[in-house]
Amino acid sequence: MNIEMNTTKKYLLTAAVVLAAMIPSASTAQKAVPAKLHMFGFAASFNDTIVHFTDIQTIDSAWINAKNKFLLARDQYSAELRNYLTEHQMPYRTCIVIYDKKLDKLQKKFLKMKKLYTGDKKVKTNNLIKTIGADEFRFTPINMSQNNYTEEETEEEETPKATKKSKKDKK
Repeated sequence: MNIEMNTTKKYLLTAAVVLAAMIPSASTAQKAVPAKLHMFGFAASFNDTIVHFTDIQTIDSAWINAKNKFLLARDQYSAELRNYLTEHQMPYRTCIVIYDKKLDKLQKKFLKMKKLYTGDKKVKTNNLIKTIGADEFRFTPINMSQNNYTEEETEEEETPKATKKSKKDKK
């Protein structure tokens, strides 16, 4: 009877420690902060050689993660571009957004990507580059106030930390 109680206590203590580790503390919670960002969209398809670039746009009320400066709702901005292209009979595009707080840095990224798809003197590409002007398509700011900041994004960004801790525990 005494051995069974000790075993039960050990299991309960282990369960309590595991539950306590799973509860996020306030210090590790990710915070969303509004920021002025510059961004452009890029879309390509594996089915053809047409590549789309949007003009560089300024988003006054974008939200970033306070700690790592990642743009929140990147997938939603990409979906805006994908929906626009689908509405204009260009479905099945892989869309991404590239952003930066500094316009000059973003312009360098923009030119580098464009050069990658136009080729240079040594390497010719058959890509047809189409530019989507700001008068045709604009990114809509996505509200990521604390009420809308989802746990899914927090878990996605905290995963690498959990991996690092588990590696330390193995040593």
